[in-house]
Amino acid sequence: MTGLRDAQLEMAQFLRDPVGENPPEGIEQRRLQVYRDLVFRNIEGFISSGFPILRSLYDEASWDSLVREFILTHRCKTPLFLQISEEFLEFLAGRDTHPERPFEAELAHYEWLELAVDVSEGHVPPRQDTIDADAVRAIVSPVSRLGSYQYPVHRIGPSFRPTEASEPTFLLVYRDREQRVQFMELSAGSARLIYEIGQGNDDSVTALFARLATAWEMPRSSLTTFGSQQLHELNDVGVIGFESSRV
Repeated sequence: MTGLRDAQLEMAQFLRDPVGENPPEGIEQRRLQVYRDLVFRNIEGFISSGFPILRSLYDEASWDSLVREFILTHRCKTPLFLQISEEFLEFLAGRDTHPERPFEAELAHYEWLELAVDVSEGHVPPRQDTIDADAVRAIVSPVSRLGSYQYPVHRIGPSFRPTEASEPTFLLVYRDREQRVQFMELSAGSARLIYEIGQGNDDSVTALFARLATAWEMPRSSLTTFGSQQLHELNDVGVIGFESSRV
């Protein structure tokens, strides 16, 4: 068993670093090349499909070099292909910032949010035209994700590559009632409202508004007007739902 394990480790080390490691003995070069190509192209294909905008900012040679660096230097904590995208995010976050692409870790996170929302389990909250603010609490759709970025990542592409951070950008990625992945740009106030709802600290919508009015030092009437409008609009697109707070 030890011999088999050692042989497997030797093969894995070679496939991870075919330039720096010696090939296993007893396997012809043609077969080794097949294994090398299979491992690299599987991983590269999954990363490319998960991060298409980031991929578009690289030429082929530079992109292949980045993927090979990921395979060589990053120690994945999971064997699941679906989670390779999360491992790639961790890899990018640990790299030195590229002067021409200082935004790439944030861009990759935004693209990952789209994948995460697409595969998330859960249902979009139903549309509700009226609510009793004293009797229901607000909840965030389980198929939505909130992101905050220093760069306008939703606008980045081959023709727009910012090199300096700007005002914070707040984005919400969500699945709509037709099961399509959508996004919306939020104001700081709307993003904070969604974040606070997601914490689940309030027994009712009324309690939520009262707490936020105090925390934000706003007149309660103004906060209620703002919050009610936001909840209605967010419920309409399926981001916010309501559940009874009465036992």
